[in-house]
Amino acid sequence: MSLHSPNTEQSPHILILGMGGTIAGIAPNPEQNPLQYRAGQVDIQDLVGQVQQAVPENLKLIARQVANINSRNMSEELMTELGLVVQQALTDAAVKGIVITHGTDTMEETGLFLQATCGKLALKQSKRVIITGSMLPGNAPHADGPSNLLDALGWASTPPENCPGGIYAVISGRGCLAMDLAKRHATALNAPIQSSPSSAVNLINPSWLSGVRAVQAAWIEDFPIPGAGDWPWVEILTSHAGARSQTINHWLTSRVEGLILAGSGSGGVHDAWKIPLEEALLKQVALVRTSRTGAGHTLANIPEIDLAGCMASGALSAPRARIALQLALYAAKQAKIEGKGLTWQDFFARIAGLPVIQ
Repeated sequence: MSLHSPNTEQSPHILILGMGGTIAGIAPNPEQNPLQYRAGQVDIQDLVGQVQQAVPENLKLIARQVANINSRNMSEELMTELGLVVQQALTDAAVKGIVITHGTDTMEETGLFLQATCGKLALKQSKRVIITGSMLPGNAPHADGPSNLLDALGWASTPPENCPGGIYAVISGRGCLAMDLAKRHATALNAPIQSSPSSAVNLINPSWLSGVRAVQAAWIEDFPIPGAGDWPWVEILTSHAGARSQTINHWLTSRVEGLILAGSGSGGVHDAWKIPLEEALLKQVALVRTSRTGAGHTLANIPEIDLAGCMASGALSAPRARIALQLALYAAKQAKIEGKGLTWQDFFARIAGLPVIQ
């Protein structure tokens, strides 16, 4: 492997973008307590240097630090910056693939964002964008970051006939579409991918690959990336025993543009919310129902008839549904400027209605 600085290499290479996270974390006492650590402490050049001896000598790498944060602090502004960097790299003939090191806490949100804004471009350019990270800090015994990074580099550089261009994630020896990520365990090494349709990275499953192609065929157009200060304000509210109408009323006094309603079971919300939610619709606040269970599908008019204009999230978890709604609201605003009669519901349905890989 040869490692180069950003913007100095015009020959074919893999671009590695560092966002921080546990993979770049350091534990003060890794032997006794590896789960107590600070994320985003090691820069991307050093992370890549830790695996350089295992990377083929003819594989050129360029490492670029976009951010170095604990991913729980991921922001819309950083998503905009990352998305624009990825877009530019996908159109750079010298870049043959992209790897993003990212914290696992919000990896699913970034994965959905990149699919919605760069998925079609990645397919068209026959380039893979691979998100990876780790559950243990880099100085912990048996740290999982190095193997995940190596797997991601391998998948990013594999010939396109093995796997089409697109937005993927690699964790614990398995790969999935990045939009299918969902962290559903606090500490398991495969937490972000354990419930996602996936394939082994060293032998791609033909059935899974067929599902990937179906999703990509249905994704007809990338959404515009909002400017750093242009993201619509969307919040997630969880329905629960004892829920109060004041919760909704509070947000109706703000400038919030959309609410993700994480309902119980199949997405039902407390009766105390019904009247204030009707008022929210009158105030043009976008509403999307999902399930607080984090699994299964939220279907339209199930368990009861939806309020007019409210949409169901399909297979999207609440965090992913929030990003999808933000992008849909922004895309609808841009469409209106261009004189197109498309609503946020039209754009949201493009994401929520994508085929689900079995």
